[in-house]
Amino acid sequence: MRLIYTLVIVSLLAVSCKRETANNVERVVKVGNKYLTREELNNNLPVYTTPEDSILAAEHFIRTWINDNLLYEVAEKNIVDKENIDLLVENYRKSLVIYQYQEQLVNEKLSREINNDEIIEYYENNKDKFQLDRPLIKGIFIKIPVDAPRIEQVRSWYKSTTPASIEKIEKYSVQNAASYDYFMDNWVDFLEFMDNWPVNYRNASDVIHKNAHIEQKDDNYYYFLNITDFLLPGDQAPFEYARSTVKEILINQKKIDFLRQTEENLYNKALNNGQIVFYNE
Repeated sequence: MRLIYTLVIVSLLAVSCKRETANNVERVVKVGNKYLTREELNNNLPVYTTPEDSILAAEHFIRTWINDNLLYEVAEKNIVDKENIDLLVENYRKSLVIYQYQEQLVNEKLSREINNDEIIEYYENNKDKFQLDRPLIKGIFIKIPVDAPRIEQVRSWYKSTTPASIEKIEKYSVQNAASYDYFMDNWVDFLEFMDNWPVNYRNASDVIHKNAHIEQKDDNYYYFLNITDFLLPGDQAPFEYARSTVKEILINQKKIDFLRQTEENLYNKALNNGQIVFYNE
């Protein structure tokens, strides 16, 4: 049976399969009066690199589809409280429609209403609310192959922030560096930055405190980092780093006010139009 089932799956996945229904919809399997179509099967299969993986995925999806429909048929015939199910479905649908409509309104009305002045004002008035939970750094980074030329010169250049040294590093990097990054003007997450290093610094704060210049080497590359500025967890988050968070806060605040006002307007309009009728006992 397993062999036959697998052969069926293989034939379903074959491009040359010709079995069609009267409505030009290719059917894969039937349970009761439910059909799984070839299109539905294909839409639910991940893209695999081997035919074997595709066959296994198809087998799993078809078996799951069959089991779900068999269970649904039995449950549909034997469940006692169908009215409660219908009520739950209706309530869920109502909530989903309202949510989608509210999101549509917010995107249409509020997406462009937050300007930079509002963001700056909120940040300045609430600086104490924005504290870092991760270290940030500014600096210069260069990664070069171990057999690259003039290693000692690079070791000297990366420690300097003079325009002359930076120009030398940039020119050198064009031909020799595997990676070069100048970020003295913007903050970078130190822990994310170190994900690409050969050494995992667990105590980042101690490393930053003690080392303005960090050099590491593995079998293939030298890694040079000059930390020109840093902020530690607990420090106030700089504006450019907190900006996206501030904007999200302002959008959420306006969203709440906007939706509350929308509900109020709908209520008053319906009341004035006689759409709402109160019955006194």
